[in-house]
Amino acid sequence: MSSPTLESVLTRTGDRVVFDRHGTAGGPAALFIQGAGPTRADDPVTTETARLLAERGFQALVYDRVGRGDSAAAGPIPLERELDAIAALAESAAGPVVLVGHSSGCAIAMLAASRVERLAGLVLWEAPLGQFADGAPAWWAEVERHLDAGELEQAVAAYMVDMPPEWLEQLKGSPDYPALVLSWIPDGRALAAVESSGAAASLGALEVPVLAVVGTETFPGMSAAADAIAAAAPRGISEELAGAWHSWDPEAMAARLAVLLDA
Repeated sequence: MSSPTLESVLTRTGDRVVFDRHGTAGGPAALFIQGAGPTRADDPVTTETARLLAERGFQALVYDRVGRGDSAAAGPIPLERELDAIAALAESAAGPVVLVGHSSGCAIAMLAASRVERLAGLVLWEAPLGQFADGAPAWWAEVERHLDAGELEQAVAAYMVDMPPEWLEQLKGSPDYPALVLSWIPDGRALAAVESSGAAASLGALEVPVLAVVGTETFPGMSAAADAIAAAAPRGISEELAGAWHSWDPEAMAARLAVLLDA
């Protein structure tokens, strides 16, 4: 099996987005949309999943989100620029595309679905919808209040408010802390938008399979969120897959994606 190729696309709004293409352009493709935080370089689980998919004869695209890693971009990143990146990447696949969202990347994938011409499905891993005590819109308003004031450390803490405290401590060791929160703006705005309008607003008209997936070991509320997402889509399915604490097992995910891509 050949190594992935390092490529880039230029979006409608002028961002250069860098990605690894596993497999050959033109075939059925999985486009992975990370949640808040990761880059290609520090996300071995997604890279291994993409490699396993390519071994099965499919295409997989793993990209650096706008403002992260090799997709350098200065300042706050609006949601629209991330949606433009996904549209450009999907077009570069030149074949049917399944959007694979992880965590807050699920909400971004839901909003991007209508922009993908050859959409073949959505796979949403542990979307954190309905997980905030006062709702995602109120949670995001608090994060945005700190962003508008230039209080980036407080914005990171507010974003991570209901998450395991060790995750925040790990982030503090990043050379990009606390400015990394500027690339989380699409995540927060997408989560707030999806909760405000309801999942059916972005999924109700889709004619493709929508798989809402949780790990065999997961956080409270994730299974209920997956069930709600599946109920909002005409071809929605709620499933459990091997994985633990917000991360999937690469072999299990690659096998499940292969079934969907081969349909």
